[in-house]
Amino acid sequence: MSANIELKDIHWLIDMVHNIDVGLVIIDKDFNVKVWNGFMENHSGLLTAHMVDKKITDVFTSIPEDWLQQKVNSVCLLKNKAFTTWEQRPYLFKFKSYRPITSNAEFMYQNVTFLPLTDIVGTVTQICMIIYDVTDVALNRQALQEANHKLEHLSHTDGLTQLINQSYWQERCKIEFKRHQRAHHKTSMVTLNIDHFKKINDTYGHPFGDQVIKGVAESLRQNQRETDIVGRVGGEEFSLLLVDTDLAGAKVAAERIRAAIEAMHFDCDGKKVKVTVSLGIAQITDSIEDFEAWIKMAELGLYLAKNNGRNQVGFSVH
Repeated sequence: MSANIELKDIHWLIDMVHNIDVGLVIIDKDFNVKVWNGFMENHSGLLTAHMVDKKITDVFTSIPEDWLQQKVNSVCLLKNKAFTTWEQRPYLFKFKSYRPITSNAEFMYQNVTFLPLTDIVGTVTQICMIIYDVTDVALNRQALQEANHKLEHLSHTDGLTQLINQSYWQERCKIEFKRHQRAHHKTSMVTLNIDHFKKINDTYGHPFGDQVIKGVAESLRQNQRETDIVGRVGGEEFSLLLVDTDLAGAKVAAERIRAAIEAMHFDCDGKKVKVTVSLGIAQITDSIEDFEAWIKMAELGLYLAKNNGRNQVGFSVH
């Protein structure tokens, strides 16, 4: 009677292993497959008969053999579980996503648990791999991260020009100032205003004024280096941080910007309208006590440029 009970128990146990909604694979130390359940059959298209006694890395060549060997060695040595998550490795077995309508995932994201299986004397002879489909979790996490990135971008970005906004630009000023204090890197600032902007708005209207602001912003983008940081810091005021640039280099960059904007023209109902900008520059020096003082130095240069007739570069040495 007891033998019949044991046989019946084995039958339902095998049935459960075959039908559970997780992948279950057992391999020996040479990576040969010993158990391949229904989940694995359904998602791989390979029946148990095709997989048993086959080396798993020969069939699934995308599984790095060195990586798998390290996992097996760890499980055998410590006689303890090992794990890998979708964030570390998106999948162990590259299965297509079986929910193409409700999910935009190309493949199934997986978490995998490695379990040691021992013989009667406690020696690890086989390793059980349990494969969990975590595609929904992965996609939700990725969607949340993408949404957070977008929100962060929006919080740092000026809506009209898509340059960084005033608050974030000031944060970058703090960072660059601290970098100078640590390593004495040469960094300069360029601040510029569109000349007679109120008159432009009064004459041609605010929509045209916005067009001018966007045009100046685009010119700044086209004339910046990859390392430069450009922001809109006021209505018609912009500022640039020129990383690893001394005052002489800042003069060259500012003059290039001034000339590029002077060469532009804007169309207003068939009439060509030209604009100019005044610019102030300042390099960080050891005598400047904080980033606010650095900003004021650049603004002083801007004031000098305006006072001397506009459409020019001004600076004051601290």
